[in-house]
Amino acid sequence: MITLKKRLFVLDTNVLMHDPTALFKFHEHSVYLPMVVLEELDAGKKGTSEVARNVRQTTRLLDELLRKHQAVALSDGISLASYPNQAAAGHLFFQTQLLPDLLPATLPGNKPDNSILNVALALAKTQPDTQITLVSKDINLRIKAHVVGIHAEDYYNDKVLDDVNLLYSGVQQLGEDFWEKHSDNLEAWQSQGRNYYRLHGADLEDWYPNQCLYSEGSQGFEAIVKSTEAHSAVIEIARDYRHPHHGVWGITARNLEQNFALNLLTDPDVDFVSLLGVAGTGKTLMALAAGLAQSLDEQRYREIIVTRVTVPVGEDIGFLPGTEEEKMTPWMGALMDNLEVLNPSNIGGEWGRAATADLLHTRIKIRSLNFMRGRTFLNRYIILDEAQNLTSKQMKTLITRAGPGTKIVCLGNIGQIDTPYLSETTSGLTYVVDRFKPWAYSGHITLRRGERSRLADYATEAL
Repeated sequence: MITLKKRLFVLDTNVLMHDPTALFKFHEHSVYLPMVVLEELDAGKKGTSEVARNVRQTTRLLDELLRKHQAVALSDGISLASYPNQAAAGHLFFQTQLLPDLLPATLPGNKPDNSILNVALALAKTQPDTQITLVSKDINLRIKAHVVGIHAEDYYNDKVLDDVNLLYSGVQQLGEDFWEKHSDNLEAWQSQGRNYYRLHGADLEDWYPNQCLYSEGSQGFEAIVKSTEAHSAVIEIARDYRHPHHGVWGITARNLEQNFALNLLTDPDVDFVSLLGVAGTGKTLMALAAGLAQSLDEQRYREIIVTRVTVPVGEDIGFLPGTEEEKMTPWMGALMDNLEVLNPSNIGGEWGRAATADLLHTRIKIRSLNFMRGRTFLNRYIILDEAQNLTSKQMKTLITRAGPGTKIVCLGNIGQIDTPYLSETTSGLTYVVDRFKPWAYSGHITLRRGERSRLADYATEAL
């Protein structure tokens, strides 16, 4: 009979800075905090950044655990099972004594990373029956740990999926024999000029609300799932926005995914829409056109709010003068580019262009993410651009700002993440796509075909 080793996880500081509740995410296993981690937490507690807030939350959790177990010797560990609303069953250990220096001569000095490595080495020597695992989001520290013989892992609890290719695409192609299989038990009707079908069958259980369906062939079929029940589903024939007479604020769909995206963006029953796609797939243009059509023509929303994460691709340009809107202007180049497309300069003369531009700017507000906490938006159309650079916690903070009558559109490309410690599987955009897919009032589309130019399409594939 094989006896499994006990496991002890040594946490790096960046894990707690990333997720303050990481202490409770190791199930029945125990957690160890080196003294240098507490020092680094103390150094990072000041400020208004997300990291500083996470540090302060971590220290409050630690303080609460210590106050609950004042009579317990720290060397025996603090039970994590006593903390409410958490599923942890292990113990929390602090470094309470000076450990011998076991680092090789090639890692000298008192760098915090080296101190954490030394703690892991000492624990491995003093507790041979326990598997010591160093958990860090720092790749270089994990490499050094493997070099000196310490098992190291990334922090996986915030991973939404094991593989980004498993992410819900929002679009499904129907098989060639689909209608033959469901023709015997098919209901069809019309309501308010729209065609609906009710289908029955066990193979419909994998469908999600507002999932987009299509079939190829001479009689192409495009529909959207409106509701799902046990062994049945109601689908609605999608509107065709490819024709110039059926455009949205002068914008027409150029491919299948764009047509589905415009259907979701203009549907008043869909409160949350997420669009994924590489550069040039039309995410921002379609979202902005749908917002203008519904706020100016249909008067469904009072105004459009556009915001994005201010993470630079290159070096930061430093502090910017002016109001909140003026400070955000350099980050809103994509918005201005798309407004030029929606408001052509060769139509209406100079006076007409100026009047239209003034009307657009009174209905479109640019806001910074830094001032969103505590706000509530009523009857607004909110476009959240570059959402791939947000964490799951930041995404929750922003989406919960929505009040009655508000629609939120999240745009991003998970292949262009500029934020440290985030990847395609841990991005907040991936998180909301996966969590919102079963909700009846949300929709998602992954745009795969670029429509910017043949140069941009080739660069996306070849570079």
